[in-house]
Amino acid sequence: MSWPMVKLHDICRPKQWKTIAASSLLESGYPVYGANGKIGFYSKFTHEFPTLMITCRGATCGNVHISEPMAYINGNAMALDDIDRSKVDIKYLYYFFLKRGFYDVISGSAQPQITGQGLTKVEIPLPPLLEQKRIAAILDKANDIRQKREQAIKLADDFLRATFLAMFGDPVENPKRWDVASLLEYGSFKNGMNFTKGESGSVLKCLGVGNFKSLATITCMDNIGEIELNTLPSDDYLLKDGDIVFVRSNGNKALVGRCLTVYPNKEKVTFSGFCIRYRIENSAITAEYLNFLFRTPSMKRQMLSGGQGVNIQNISQGTLSALRIPVPPLEKQQTFSKVVSFHSELMKKLNINTVETNDMFGSISQKHFN
Repeated sequence: MSWPMVKLHDICRPKQWKTIAASSLLESGYPVYGANGKIGFYSKFTHEFPTLMITCRGATCGNVHISEPMAYINGNAMALDDIDRSKVDIKYLYYFFLKRGFYDVISGSAQPQITGQGLTKVEIPLPPLLEQKRIAAILDKANDIRQKREQAIKLADDFLRATFLAMFGDPVENPKRWDVASLLEYGSFKNGMNFTKGESGSVLKCLGVGNFKSLATITCMDNIGEIELNTLPSDDYLLKDGDIVFVRSNGNKALVGRCLTVYPNKEKVTFSGFCIRYRIENSAITAEYLNFLFRTPSMKRQMLSGGQGVNIQNISQGTLSALRIPVPPLEKQQTFSKVVSFHSELMKKLNINTVETNDMFGSISQKHFN
């Protein structure tokens, strides 16, 4: 059935409220919502009831949230005020905006923004209120399943990090008094390959900085990008199972020092010049142990304390070689490797289910809003 289309401004009054300075936020009080969710508390509130808001400034421009009751909504989010709740369900609007997006409303390149004037072009299909509530209830159930999958993945990751610390202790403090050594005693380093965009002829998978997100291990090369080269590189530039790759340099300092373990199997994969590869050559240490050692906050801080550069923080082979790392007994490391293997299998199942639930949510949204 085709529902009548109404303009957003005909059912609400988009408004940006006064922004509270970060220095004025409190540790308790009424929740304050900024550009992308809660950012603190304040002594006053702007909205007595749950309110739909659209992020209107910055990188997350266009995100949508619903506030808690009695909340303060900062000027980085556009509050949709004065919605006639006898005609419009805000959960229905929320899910419609998730599906629609604001690609045609966002303006500005250096600083993306959404203005009240820009929102005048937004139209919404508006069925009767009971039908809106029915659609929102269906999407609530689908979204709940999706969120539970994401929570399960986070809990599994938290468990793995907690297991590492329980078995080995903090690697910088080394409370269990393991022997310490340099990485050079157990393997060797190699900087990634530099190439020009003008090369062509041979296509090759290339692990780049964009692949270093939350993953600890990559076993499937499908999502790794490709490069073209005049000639294929020597084997020394190709990754092998168990190689650990670090981000050496990047404009986003948060990425510098991140690492992951790669298992390309027999596929030919090289790595970017912005990366450093570490290859284990001594069986007394395992890739899984080293991977999680370098993912602990204390070891990453120690690693980056030796980084150089003003505009772009970076690490080098020398930075990594200078670190003194604890080396527990091999048997204990292998026990942890089994836990990591179990975790990897669990993640595969959870990720498959997450894709399925996301597809389900998208399909339901498509059915009701397209």
